[in-house]
Amino acid sequence: MSGEGAGHAEVISIAEQRAAREQAASGDARPRCQATTLDGRRCRNYAVDAGHCRVHSVRTDVPEPPSADEATDEGAARRRVDEEAARRGWQPPQDAFALLRDLLGADWGRHLSDAAAFVRRRLTGDYEIDEFGFDEDLTTHLLMPLIRPLHRYWWRVASYGAEHIPTEGGGLVVANHAGTLPADAMITRLDILDQTGRHARELAADLAMRTPFVGPFTRKTGATLASGPDADRLLERGELVAVWPEGFKGVGKPWRDRYRLQRFGRGGFVSTALRAQVPIVPTAIVGSEEIYPLIYDLRVVARVLGLPYFPIVPQMFALPVLGPFALLPLPSKWVIEYGEPIDTTRFGPQAADDPMVVFDLTDHVRDTIQHMLHRNLMGRRSVFL
Repeated sequence: MSGEGAGHAEVISIAEQRAAREQAASGDARPRCQATTLDGRRCRNYAVDAGHCRVHSVRTDVPEPPSADEATDEGAARRRVDEEAARRGWQPPQDAFALLRDLLGADWGRHLSDAAAFVRRRLTGDYEIDEFGFDEDLTTHLLMPLIRPLHRYWWRVASYGAEHIPTEGGGLVVANHAGTLPADAMITRLDILDQTGRHARELAADLAMRTPFVGPFTRKTGATLASGPDADRLLERGELVAVWPEGFKGVGKPWRDRYRLQRFGRGGFVSTALRAQVPIVPTAIVGSEEIYPLIYDLRVVARVLGLPYFPIVPQMFALPVLGPFALLPLPSKWVIEYGEPIDTTRFGPQAADDPMVVFDLTDHVRDTIQHMLHRNLMGRRSVFL
């Protein structure tokens, strides 16, 4: 190319450019590695040890190769792995089976075997349902294991006085009721099962037994209608029966009335215990009030839907942020105390028809549970600890 405005071509040598880069690198304040790579080029990493980078530095801390005996020793191999992981700053290795054993308990193998046996019984029909509709196999091997994590890890239930629960024969467990949703009933039944090995047959309200899907499932779990004849038959058979006399008045009471027992009905449970001549075990549950604090009851909506109450709880306000997770119950710390049994044999079965005896004994049971609640409330450190 020629002319006044013509440029001059410049020949660029790749070797010269490489030499320039190496010269610039040699003038860097930080020294470069003196080793060469496999293709004959100088390593461009920074030197950290005796003129070499971390890759090409001479390792002096490499352990000696294991002997033949150590190579076959499982314990020595595990120690070498742990030492190498510690030297590199890694976390110790986790054994997945050990984590599974910690999660399921020491008898995790037995749990898996029980689960397989349960599936086999359901497929072959090898299980029994009693005259009240109680499916003990389903309740013991499916329902109770499903709610046991709530009992152990979410609400961390501590129970006392389980020795007061009859280990055989009839008995009536009477407890306070709260929490907007009746979770305390199932948790108490699970606690009694774990403590004594016995199923407490729950006396449920008419509404629960008439509700589609809920009623039949409730019967399968061992509940029956809270009526005199059904309770009498259960106690005559030597069953352990549990009742929550407050009913919906206790479950749906507002937050300001927490741990204040509502009216125990007309004392029907006392008449039942007197007729069967079984002990009454007063039971106090602390912690259930805080799982769904009821701050307002939309009575108009409840009346339209035919419900005893329509609760507004704080979790509802977190729905736009957390979605369905907002409706999880709060992880309050629970305490269940089983009080000393109240003997009914000293009154005789004829006292079941005496209104004064029934009312007095009902008030005595209610006052006992209220006193137990106050004592446990004063003893706890906080709602969640």
